[in-house]
Amino acid sequence: MALKIQLTKSFAGASDTQMRTIRGLGLKKFGQVRILKDTPANRGMVFKVKHLVTSETVSGEAKVKPRRKPRHVRVREAARAKADAPAGK
Repeated sequence: MALKIQLTKSFAGASDTQMRTIRGLGLKKFGQVRILKDTPANRGMVFKVKHLVTSETVSGEAKVKPRRKPRHVRVREAARAKADAPAGK
């Protein structure tokens, strides 16, 4: 099960905690839709800003993005791989 959440009201004038909750849900723009895992934490966040969002339970699972390494780590690993590679002719 998953939660489909849409930002339906403007968050202009909302309190700082509500703004952080909206951002924590991954909503940035008016009308944006996110599909999140149906967990008690996510349901609590939706309850906190229920006057700004609409939510519904949908079947299926939310897509989970694989976590990316920080840029400086990727650059460092690429430089090490390049240094360890055998030289051409």
